[in-house]
Amino acid sequence: MALEPIKQVQGRAVYIPGNDIDTDRITPARYLKVVTFDGLGEALFYDERFNPDGSEKPHPLNDPRFKGATIMLVGANFGCGSSREHSPQAIYRAGFRALVGESFAEIFFGNATALSMPCVTAPRGDIERLAEAIEQDPSLEVTVDVERLEVRYGNASFKVNLPATAQKALVEGRWDPIADLLEAGELLEQASARLPKATRQ
Repeated sequence: MALEPIKQVQGRAVYIPGNDIDTDRITPARYLKVVTFDGLGEALFYDERFNPDGSEKPHPLNDPRFKGATIMLVGANFGCGSSREHSPQAIYRAGFRALVGESFAEIFFGNATALSMPCVTAPRGDIERLAEAIEQDPSLEVTVDVERLEVRYGNASFKVNLPATAQKALVEGRWDPIADLLEAGELLEQASARLPKATRQ
C-alpha cells in the first residue's frame, strides 16, 4: 500500500537567510545522542536561536510573525557538512513540510525526501522576491506544487526544479524506501527462494 502522495504543500513560509548552512548549525552535535527523533524539533537551529541561559536571540524562527510556518525558504548548499539524518528530522518535527532553496546538499536532500519533505530549487531572485512578500505579509499563503513544479503566492508564481525520481516518489507516495521494502516482502521472499542455496564446504 502506497504512502500518502505529496502533490503539493500549502502553508505560510519563513525565510532563513544565508548560504552553506551546514547540518551542525541546523542540529548541534550534542543532539546526535538522542535514541529516537522524538522531540528533535526543539533542537532546530538551537545555538543560533538561544543563548546559554535559554533566552532567545533574534532569529526568524523566534519571530512570532512566522510561528506555525510550514515552508522554509533557504539559500544555496543548504544542509551541507556531515551527513546527519537528524537535521531533516528536526526540520520535519518542527512542523515544516517543504523547503524552497537555491540548492541542497545531496545527502540532506535524500534524507528529506525520505521524510516526504520536498526540497525544490529556484533562482535566488525568485526566492528573494517571495521572502520580501512574506516579510510584508507573514500570513501570506504559499503553495509548493510538486506536480506542476511551481511555487505560487498571491498573484505571483515561479517555476522550481526537482529531480524526476524524487518528484515521482513524492507524487506517487513512494517516498519511503523502507516502506517499499516492507510492502515487497512477499516478492523478496519469492526472489530469495529462486536463488541458489549456499553449500557448506
